[in-house]
Amino acid sequence: MPPAPGEAEALLGALHRNRRTFAWKTGGLTAEQLGRTLAPSTLTLAGLVKHLALVEDHYFTHQLLGEDYPGVWAPMAAEADWEWNSAVHDTPEELRALWLAAVERSERAVETVLREHDLDHRVAQPDGHEPFSLRRVLVDMIEEYARHTGHADLLRESIDGLTGEDAPPHASA
Repeated sequence: MPPAPGEAEALLGALHRNRRTFAWKTGGLTAEQLGRTLAPSTLTLAGLVKHLALVEDHYFTHQLLGEDYPGVWAPMAAEADWEWNSAVHDTPEELRALWLAAVERSERAVETVLREHDLDHRVAQPDGHEPFSLRRVLVDMIEEYARHTGHADLLRESIDGLTGEDAPPHASA
């Protein structure tokens, strides 16, 4: 990111950095490792990956663009916390692909909106709230990733000792 980015560039840069760090903290692990917990919590890295994929589609596909959720999320209607509970049954490859596809949809949604609008553009589907802006969506997503990357940091350190604040340059999102 340049030393003095514009607002959109700064927000998108911060979100990208958080996504890369999250990918680094959750990458390269086995299904067993992704399913580990730290007592007394039931939180897993697998659940975090699937949850953040859902949050990406919720904010960008559903709320920002006003589109239906992709079909992969249909089972969540039948079970509360489905993404958290079902994730331990997914392979690491399935989870990574699910998350990357959601991130790709999110990035396309933001590009689409910013081609014709600015950060003040309001979401199409506010789900019963006053319509909020793309700026708010980006800030909320940065916060969501920051919180869950902190969770992932603790879980990952307990698995193999991996620590650090930023993904190394060779790590990909």
